[in-house]
Amino acid sequence: APATPAGGHDDYNVLGMSWSGDVALDVCALVCTGNRVLDDDHFVFYNNPVTPDGSVGALAATPPDKAAIRVSFDALPARSDRLVLVAAVDPEADPHADLTGFTDARIRLLDPALTELGVLDVSDGRPGETALVLGSFRRRANGDWDFVLGGKGYPGGLVQLVEDHGIEVE
Repeated sequence: APATPAGGHDDYNVLGMSWSGDVALDVCALVCTGNRVLDDDHFVFYNNPVTPDGSVGALAATPPDKAAIRVSFDALPARSDRLVLVAAVDPEADPHADLTGFTDARIRLLDPALTELGVLDVSDGRPGETALVLGSFRRRANGDWDFVLGGKGYPGGLVQLVEDHGIEVE
């Protein structure tokens, strides 16, 4: 089994994401209350690979996944009730791409040993969109987390998506 990631927790899951198509994508996670990110430090992406408390962090993906996020659901801040997963075209790698080729997307729920616990299908991308909410895990009143399929796309890319979730982009 892989070692617990630095700053991480012993009890965590890996969310492995895969899709068809060759477009270069960034996969990010937003720790939210409702549709608002708690703060800039709870937006996990390439420039901020882990939350301050270590509850969510980016991981190197292992095949067949193209991206991976580690999450310790029990360690998420008490004020959070949602973990939103998003994919966005990397404008530096693919400046003219959109999500037309983002198909057959899925999220694999894995344990720390990378044993598959379940598979969640997510929405395909659409022409003209460059960012997409894949889905969110939402905390229920009893403390359990349920997955809710996303599908909202953004023609303005990751900037428009994160601004829609309360992050100011300069």
